[in-house]
Amino acid sequence: MKSYRASILWFAPHSEGAACARFEEDGLLVVGANAAGVQVVQAVGAWRELAQHYPGVPVEHLPGRIIAPGFVDMHIHYPQTNVIGSPADGLLPWLENHTFPEENRFAALEYSAQAATFFIAELLRNGVTTALAFATSHTESVNALFTQAQAEQMRLITGLCLMDRHAPAQLLNRSGVGTDATEQSLLDAETLIHRWHGQGRLGYAITPRFAPMSTQAQLRGAGDLAARYPDVWIQSHVAENKDEVAWARQLFPQSRSYLATYDDFGLMRQRAIYAHCIHFDDDDRALMRDTGAAAAVCPTSNLFLGSGFFDYVEADRVGYEYGLASDVGGGTSFSPFHTMLGAYYVGREGQTKQGLSLSPQHLWWQHTAGAARALGLDGVVGNLLPGCEADFVVLNPQATPLLARKTALAANLDELLFSMIVLGDDRLIERTVISQAI
Repeated sequence: MKSYRASILWFAPHSEGAACARFEEDGLLVVGANAAGVQVVQAVGAWRELAQHYPGVPVEHLPGRIIAPGFVDMHIHYPQTNVIGSPADGLLPWLENHTFPEENRFAALEYSAQAATFFIAELLRNGVTTALAFATSHTESVNALFTQAQAEQMRLITGLCLMDRHAPAQLLNRSGVGTDATEQSLLDAETLIHRWHGQGRLGYAITPRFAPMSTQAQLRGAGDLAARYPDVWIQSHVAENKDEVAWARQLFPQSRSYLATYDDFGLMRQRAIYAHCIHFDDDDRALMRDTGAAAAVCPTSNLFLGSGFFDYVEADRVGYEYGLASDVGGGTSFSPFHTMLGAYYVGREGQTKQGLSLSPQHLWWQHTAGAARALGLDGVVGNLLPGCEADFVVLNPQATPLLARKTALAANLDELLFSMIVLGDDRLIERTVISQAI
């Protein structure tokens, strides 16, 4: 066992209300192995109350620092690291001109491996300890990312990108000899499930890129996989861009809506994560709620590509789960602080006429405990409650002169958190700690 003395931020159980933050100015975090040999939180609270119960446990004292849950990124594209910051007129031209040419390079295992090494390091450098990530349509890309995440003992979920039409031929799922490409893509996905899902902290996600890029046969096969493997995740995109919505409606006229297309193929359930979810109606929101699917909100990407604004007011009114995501490379930063600030802008600009002011605690919750809950990992990651895996970040609120000046003026927790959201970046992350298996 080991303990850490610092200021500590965490969140109350969801039963006590979403985004209910707890903060100890002089706190103690105690971690130790559980019965499975995984480092988990044993206790968290005030130093003055807890220290006497753990005599002899080594203490690392971190004065002036804040320990907080590791961040959870619900939607990110590891093959798009080199695409970040590429100019485009909108989503579909951005895919055509920047994304697809880069993703084609991931057919080479060596290229995938070096990209995965950089990607995982960049996540950890920015304090992201759990991620749901897209790979490419090449099995090499999936194997490389899982291998690197496993080496770091990081909790990561990914899967083979399924796309068998409306993309460059070299990117369509075309492996094997004498076997139909669509069938082979599903066989490859199932092989990867058996190889990686549940290995340590790894999870598999059935990953249709988005409905217009899959035939009905591929979507039907993905739904069959989801039925056979109910504990794996599902991830895709939906209702990001009005042109994309119109295209999906043209290709799947039998479905009530773009979102309903996924439901028609058995791809809406708990652990199904849909990125963006911008252009929804009330029936779509109800479908998300009733099936247990969740939205990955991608504010910096939506602002960068001019896609629109996630509707927080309606999501909360209907009552479906959501959490924050960077969506690199459409998103403009790996930093959770940039993503939280982007979400604040979306709330101010994209909601009611008066604007919605998302509280700092709610913004932080969306990228930690809230995102974990949306992923079906409530009580596992994204928090520092007893039993949670010991993933956390050590924050230095004096990391820059302006941060030091502003955070010193904070009169309460909201002012402190908002100062870090607005002014923070990777420099604020002094250390990222990953739960280790013994």
